[in-house]
Amino acid sequence: MLASLRICARRTSNLIRGLHTKVCIIGSGPGAHSAAIYASRGALEPILVEGNVSNFPPPGGQLTTTIDVENYAGFPDSVGGFELMQLMKQQSEKFGTRILTEEVESVDFTKPPYKLKTEHSDISADSVIVATGAVARRLDFIGADEYWNRGISACATCDGALPMFRDENIVVVGGGDSAMEEALFLTKFAKQVFVVHRRDELRASQIMQKRARWNPKITFILSHVVERAVGDGRRLNSLVLKSTKSGNEESVLETKGLFFAVGHVPATKFLQGSGLDLDNDGYVITLNSQTTTNLPGVFACGDVADRVYRQAITAAGTGCMAALDAERYLESSS
Repeated sequence: MLASLRICARRTSNLIRGLHTKVCIIGSGPGAHSAAIYASRGALEPILVEGNVSNFPPPGGQLTTTIDVENYAGFPDSVGGFELMQLMKQQSEKFGTRILTEEVESVDFTKPPYKLKTEHSDISADSVIVATGAVARRLDFIGADEYWNRGISACATCDGALPMFRDENIVVVGGGDSAMEEALFLTKFAKQVFVVHRRDELRASQIMQKRARWNPKITFILSHVVERAVGDGRRLNSLVLKSTKSGNEESVLETKGLFFAVGHVPATKFLQGSGLDLDNDGYVITLNSQTTTNLPGVFACGDVADRVYRQAITAAGTGCMAALDAERYLESSS
């Protein structure tokens, strides 16, 4: 029995080696599946490499870690993030997208057809769409994982308007422009917003600092870090803060919500040295407000190329753009 299983495993591996496609999509979020739907309906027979199930976030991207999505058009009663990504995946497969649950280990963008290597597959592609997303940085302290999605989030625009945060004290951790933007946004719903920053000065631009400081619903707690999150096992109730100046001094802040605003990390490590232009933070650089990159036939969409909006619906929109750009490239180069 064991021998037969080994034979089957070898056959499966052989079957998925030497694949060729007109367009290979790397990623598994709204951008990737939007691109796949358009590409498959355009008869491009795309291959989508979605990553391993052991990854964080898993296939489906950051949205799979969100319980309720209220701001994606078409779902007036909200939809679970995992459910939404499963629906997108089903739609991709319905139109003929081949999905590989593998991780792209390396790419060769020397010349088309481009080469991509995973643990089990060697893929050649006439064009490539990079849609690997970006992961929000999360701070590590006691209770951070326990109360994730139960009061702790990394996207105020996504979750801030949820009923659980309305008319409550809310905390934003961070000191840059993103933290100021999220704090200002949350004032529309929260009773009071507390900005906690580990330094005694903010990193945000002067204009953003001024806007935040002038808002009567925003209070700054500088030179402090979050030591632990406290709740009843179901929901966050308070945070224990620790001074970065006086050492052991702790204080308790009653709050029902905490939002991380300490940056994002684009998933582009595998692209280092590939010849694809990345900015200083690792985001793919796209040209002329399109999804084209410095390499012919290589496109990028979603959060991997977007450091501003970072929304599911904007990722899906650029996924559509990437598929159309790839289709036009293939037509012009045939």
